Amino acid sequence: MSLERVKRGWVWNQFFVVEEYTGTEPLYVGKIHTDSDEGEGTIKYTISGEGAGTIFIIDELTGDIHATERLDREEKAFYTLRAQARDRPSDDPLEPESEFVIKVQDINDSEPKFLEGPYIGSVAELSPIVQVLSELLDRGVNAFLSPYLVSPTLQ
Repeated sequence: MSLERVKRGWVWNQFFVVEEYTGTEPLYVGKIHTDSDEGEGTIKYTISGEGAGTIFIIDELTGDIHATERLDREEKAFYTLRAQARDRPSDDPLEPESEFVIKVQDINDSEPKFLEGPYIGSVAELSPIVQVLSELLDRGVNAFLSPYLVSPTLQ
């Protein structure tokens, strides 16, 4: 007698949603899917956790997840949710509940805050370095500050 292992499991990629989305339709985030789903409509997908049913909704038949609200990465960088796949007729779980994270992708939407500013003054030629402190709320390529000196008269 030979035993064959039946491989089953969750199938999904990482989930990201761009912050400050202003469209009129819910924003597609991604799809949760179990490899036991053969597309016959017998599986019911559900999510629970942070924002489930309010910020994030799921199509129970397809597993498609959408964001229904405008998100701000500076307020909350990620949401932790749990996925479940159940047999629609019996409501029995088909997969163990699994945790996943939806990360909010940053856009360049926050001006730098100068901690001791505004800075107004003059710098004599060959003078020591001046230090300016700032705080950037954006992350990654959006968190770049390019300071420069402005001269009202060029000599």
